[in-house]
Amino acid sequence: MNHLGFPLETVAVFVLLSVGAIAIDLFAHKNDQPMSLKSASLWSVFWVLVSLAFGGYLWVHHGSETASLFITGYALEKVLSVDNLFVMMAIFAWFKVPEGYRHRVLYWGIIGAIVFRMVFVAIGTGLLALGPYVELVFALIVGWTAVMMLKAGDDEEENEDYSDHLAYRWVHRFFPVWPRLFGHNFFLNTKELEEARSAHPDVHLELAGEDVKHPEKSHPHQMKKGAWVATPLFLCLAVIEISDVMFAFDSVPAVIAVSKEPLIVYSAMMFAILGLRTMYFVLEALKGYLVHLEKAVIVLLFFIAAKLGLAASEHIFGVGYEISPNASLLVVIVVLALGIVASFVFPEREEAEDKPADGNDAAGE
Repeated sequence: MNHLGFPLETVAVFVLLSVGAIAIDLFAHKNDQPMSLKSASLWSVFWVLVSLAFGGYLWVHHGSETASLFITGYALEKVLSVDNLFVMMAIFAWFKVPEGYRHRVLYWGIIGAIVFRMVFVAIGTGLLALGPYVELVFALIVGWTAVMMLKAGDDEEENEDYSDHLAYRWVHRFFPVWPRLFGHNFFLNTKELEEARSAHPDVHLELAGEDVKHPEKSHPHQMKKGAWVATPLFLCLAVIEISDVMFAFDSVPAVIAVSKEPLIVYSAMMFAILGLRTMYFVLEALKGYLVHLEKAVIVLLFFIAAKLGLAASEHIFGVGYEISPNASLLVVIVVLALGIVASFVFPEREEAEDKPADGNDAAGE
């Protein structure tokens, strides 16, 4: 499809809706109370309606094809985010983060995701200008992701030891860490650290560079006066942020397969991400029922890889087939619907109970 130029008015509408949505999300969930399924569901519907409103604006001002591209990209990013959210559940379980604090971590995690997606979209759409061979590379990335998910099968991320995660080790390298939660704080100042030590005199403060798990790699640095101390909540946030960067490598090429127009790609991803915080709590409540949803994600990844491959083949060899925006939207909706329906029609009889990793002292109480 040819480049779709957008006037300043459309960009302004997108920015205003996005900033307004972030502000609403920030002020609507400020306390540390767990979000109920009813509340999360209503908020999820609200975010979908906001996204459809922008799609309606595109329909009126730029035509049905543009709106279809946006809705397809939005739906695809929403579906691909499901696997990301399941990983977040595993991370929260390992760090033993109480439900009331999870929406705070998710909020800042999503802010980071918005920034990372902006960078990846700019890089991805820029790379496509180098030629159709980049489409083949993107097709291989998406296809490889689908194969890895297929091979993983029922292996859950909950068994992973996140103390070996890159982000976890980075935080320990540069910050002293108090290995117990202290309210919803990401960091402790000097006064808060003294309060924490008074409440738990038996807990050992881990200095920057100290590696409790691998003493042979431990190189502790003396704590500077007034230095802020990280908590397990910040460790959890750092792991989530880096994990999301890895997911961006998959989702950005997939959405770029729908449209190469940066505004379409980024707006689709932006509106999908904005609803992730409340969607997390919906999925957490329903994860025991949506047992076949990940299979739908795998099917969609193979479809997107094929779409990218066909487009590249047509551009390079003149032999291929371009799947229309409306056909892509139909495939995304049908596959997603089949995954949900199959989960209820063919439920798994035995569900493994969530078990936090034993011996994890990182989260405390």
